[in-house]
Amino acid sequence: MNLYRTKLSEKLKESLEAVVPIIAIVLIVSFTIAPVPPGILMAFIIGAILLVVGMMFFTLGAEMSMTPMGERIGTRIAQSKRLPVIIGLCFVLGFIITISEPDLQVLAGQVPSVSNMTLILAVAVGVGIFLVAAVLRMLFSKPLSYMLLIFYPVVFILTFFVSKDFLAIAFDSGGVTTGPMTVPFIMALGIGFSAVRSDKYAETDSFGLVSLCSIGPVLAVLLLGIIYHPQGGSYSETVIPDAETSVALWKLFESGIPHYMKEIGGSLLPIILFFTFFQVVSLKLKKKTLIKNLVGILYTYIGLVLFLTGVNVGFMPVGNYLGQVIAGLPYRWVIIPIGYFIVKAEPAVYVLMEQVEELTSGAIPGKAMGYSLSLGVAFSLGLAMIRVLTGISILWFLVPGYALALILTLFVPKIFTAIAFDSGGVASGPMTATFLLPFAQGACEAVGGNVVTDAFGVVAMVAMTPLITIQILGVVYQYQERKKDKEEMLAQPVKVLPLEAYGDADIIEL
Repeated sequence: MNLYRTKLSEKLKESLEAVVPIIAIVLIVSFTIAPVPPGILMAFIIGAILLVVGMMFFTLGAEMSMTPMGERIGTRIAQSKRLPVIIGLCFVLGFIITISEPDLQVLAGQVPSVSNMTLILAVAVGVGIFLVAAVLRMLFSKPLSYMLLIFYPVVFILTFFVSKDFLAIAFDSGGVTTGPMTVPFIMALGIGFSAVRSDKYAETDSFGLVSLCSIGPVLAVLLLGIIYHPQGGSYSETVIPDAETSVALWKLFESGIPHYMKEIGGSLLPIILFFTFFQVVSLKLKKKTLIKNLVGILYTYIGLVLFLTGVNVGFMPVGNYLGQVIAGLPYRWVIIPIGYFIVKAEPAVYVLMEQVEELTSGAIPGKAMGYSLSLGVAFSLGLAMIRVLTGISILWFLVPGYALALILTLFVPKIFTAIAFDSGGVASGPMTATFLLPFAQGACEAVGGNVVTDAFGVVAMVAMTPLITIQILGVVYQYQERKKDKEEMLAQPVKVLPLEAYGDADIIEL
């Protein structure tokens, strides 16, 4: 019991460190240059409290259940050594985890001319196929950079055949699919598969699953765009709920909590059933370990319900309203510091940072990676605002951005490429979907732009910049390591032999 209290205290501290800067920036902006109605501001503060508590429970639950479950299942699947079994189980796992991702439901309601279930099933198939590809890459020890250099050009070739109204949403799908439900499980699955390999690249190859699984949804939605030929957006102007009384404010959260209890319950159920099947057939975990996993799943459930209620009910309205107000001000740059801190509140980021620091034995510090992600997201928010205000096509940013990221793969250590492309999917989680996307939508509505083509795409922008910043971190790391090795070599004492050790010919030459 004392151990759980200590763990909860640690996670609470982490959550406060992540969320307090965002709260402070929003409050400063609200009380100075962008006044916000009291009802919306109070909803934001209550939402922030729920977000902190939700992150605390989620990160503890992921550590106790989701990560160990993924590692054990990955190890057992790999130990079967039967390729058809590995392919079949990985596809099913990728499919059910994708359907379990809450953010995908939000995206599905925004896509024109395609039914929600059609989109969700297509994206789930895309993730299932690419999870199989990612696992086969690990088992056969193929470089991640080769696969990225093949699939991303295919993605951009397909963009020439897709409606402009469909383009930004297609790229956003890759970001929202790798969210808080998917990332801990898939990353742990990779660690489990790497455990059956004994070569020196096993740990390095455990990263990269998230990056490849992010490509599947983009290809799936682009192909849907070609098949359905959607024209025009179905987006309607956002209605921002502004509670005038405390009772009305409570009703907003009262209606939200049961909705997300049901949604997260449905999301976790397929994963629990899959784990139960493995427990009965193969794992045979001891009672104590099984109880720990069940407690962790309960924490994960509580954490995600509180987190999603907080961000959807509290953060979405204030994000949209601030976007509308700030778009009309000369201080539009204030979104950039918000972008810097927003990634720190993404729950899955902490899972990635901990696994990176653990697997590299501290060679890649979690804090350095966190700073790199924050700088990348801040920069992407600046670019996203340029799109909102000017209406420039998203391809003018994505094509050179991904080209630079793919070129960097040829010069940085393998592990940095894998971590960088994983980070793109991790950084664009629920905080991006429920705060930054509504912000961009509000700003776009205020300036009279096309929300479907100009505001959507902010998730894709957030997913792109970490690919560059983390790999630049890799270049710096590689340079420092080479410099350190050179200094150590020069610092070694030079062994001088006595004169008798040289022959006559050597003495003449000297």
